[in-house]
Amino acid sequence: DVRGGLSGEFMTDPSPTNGAPAGQARMDQTSGPARLSPETPETPPQSPAGIAEATDAAPRGWVHRLSAVLFIVFCFELGLFLLIYPWTDSWNQNYFSWLPAGPLHSLWRPLWTNSWFRGAISGLGAANVWIALTEVFRLFSFRRRGE
Repeated sequence: DVRGGLSGEFMTDPSPTNGAPAGQARMDQTSGPARLSPETPETPPQSPAGIAEATDAAPRGWVHRLSAVLFIVFCFELGLFLLIYPWTDSWNQNYFSWLPAGPLHSLWRPLWTNSWFRGAISGLGAANVWIALTEVFRLFSFRRRGE
């Protein structure tokens, strides 16, 4: 008898078969190691919403707040740099603008000075600033709920 993927193990059987009363552990007639299974039914796996609620309910310590603040500062500074720097005069004279040598330089340099490429880099900066701002709001919403 195979139930729940277990064969040859002690199992709880609700029906009175093999002479065992209902609800008691019995051993299957197949060969294999004998193990005792719990008499309580398995609990269903927790839903992602339940996991999120349990995570949100966890106490937030000073280490969590400090790491959140450092992440916010990092994202905000990186975002401002990527948002502004491509449009400055020093963008064309930095190390990466002259990095590829030889035949790749003729392809790289026009791409590097292209306004669309600069806009894409600025878009990454805007995304980083957005992440920093959402983290600020998330940090303060946890603080209001937790304290």
